Amino acid sequence: MGALAAFFGFDEHDTDLETESIAGLTTFLAMSYIIVVNPAILGEAITLEGYNSGEITQMITVATILSSAVAIFVMAFWANRPFGLAPGMGLNAFFAYTVVVELGVPWQVALAAVFVEGVVFIFLTAIGARRYIIELFPEPVKFAVGAGIGVYLLFLGLQEMQIVVDNPDTLVSLGNVATSAVAALSVAGLALMLVLHARGIRGSIVIGIVATAVTGWVLTAADVVAPGTLTPPGSYEQVTEEGLLSLIASVQYDFTPLMAGFIDGLGMITDDPLVFVLVVFTFFFVDFFDTAGTLIGVSQIGGFLDENGDLPEIERPLMADAIGTTVGAMIGTSTVTTFIESSAGVEEGGRTGFTALVVGLLFLLSLLIVPLISAIPQYASYLALVVVGIIMLQGVTDIDWQHPAWAIAGGLTITVMPMTASISNGLAAGIMSYPLVKGAMGEADDVSTGQWALALAFVLYFVVYFAVDAGMVSF
Repeated sequence: MGALAAFFGFDEHDTDLETESIAGLTTFLAMSYIIVVNPAILGEAITLEGYNSGEITQMITVATILSSAVAIFVMAFWANRPFGLAPGMGLNAFFAYTVVVELGVPWQVALAAVFVEGVVFIFLTAIGARRYIIELFPEPVKFAVGAGIGVYLLFLGLQEMQIVVDNPDTLVSLGNVATSAVAALSVAGLALMLVLHARGIRGSIVIGIVATAVTGWVLTAADVVAPGTLTPPGSYEQVTEEGLLSLIASVQYDFTPLMAGFIDGLGMITDDPLVFVLVVFTFFFVDFFDTAGTLIGVSQIGGFLDENGDLPEIERPLMADAIGTTVGAMIGTSTVTTFIESSAGVEEGGRTGFTALVVGLLFLLSLLIVPLISAIPQYASYLALVVVGIIMLQGVTDIDWQHPAWAIAGGLTITVMPMTASISNGLAAGIMSYPLVKGAMGEADDVSTGQWALALAFVLYFVVYFAVDAGMVSF
């Protein structure tokens, strides 16, 4: 234990084995939904002759877990940061629905595009280019990212809890706890979690998630609610009819057909090089700024940022997602990125790579208990996002709201993130507005050439994005 503490620097970061372990478990529970959701999304795009959808889903599940574990172990041992990584939400949807389904790009070629993106990331990280670009972010944007992610997390959590629901007139409105069993149980679980957190109970987030999930299963088993209401669709029937041990024993671990598909994709790149370049560019641009925003935002609540809002040695955690993306593409999954759910573990006290190590080991363990992991209702794990989202709002105090450039750039960063469901869009709003406002104030000299170039890069990106989306440009 002494050698372990010395390697990860427990004393230096004022932490201990128990705190780091609970933080790792918290992060894993908050992001474990990806083990189920990523295969469901990619399964819409990946087809293999001779294999049914269930077998393909299991292959993608194994690829999801292994790519996550590889990236997380790099984060743990190389970067020594408490961040979890996995195939990113949004990027997997872009892979499946836009690239493969809409553009008609073979999934094998899409994997090759992700691989190329990862290799480019490794190169840019190694020479320090990614760090240089991130440090160009205007200060108000850096300090606003944490609060922006906080509002985003709150919105995601409340939606999954069915407290915030769709409304055709106002877009969103308040859900009804009297008619929604998920909303009622989620409110009770959230109340428990908040009380435990306010009392300073260690592991309050884990306790809240587990208690809510177990209660959902108990109410289902007692016939208080119908199966699928408080349990993941199909999971209750599978467990009761086949038994949990039989389900676990039935998991297949052969994902070599996906690897063969990736190799085929490398040979198909030249079939339509223009589309390939477009796909690589989009993966690259979105992943770059999503990862940057997440690292800065989560680091802010962990106290890792310096006085300029920069994360020291940021190239190390950046290398983790680059390696994870490259390996993930080779074994059959979309872009790997740092998860905002890492903030749940950081809030529980995670400060070193040991937290990430615990997350990675739990991902590997989940290979043996995939059906058990899939039995955790997503609304239960998303309770953590609400609690952490509230805490991350403290970042607004770091913004100088009396200065127009800070107020506008910071305010746009915070609000655009949840409203467009994108961290990179929030960063874009802040980065593009900052030099514009500074110029209007007669302070253009305070904006570096790199910051102007970064703002212009976003403008060009959106020009291409909107042109393609509107059908003005086709391939």
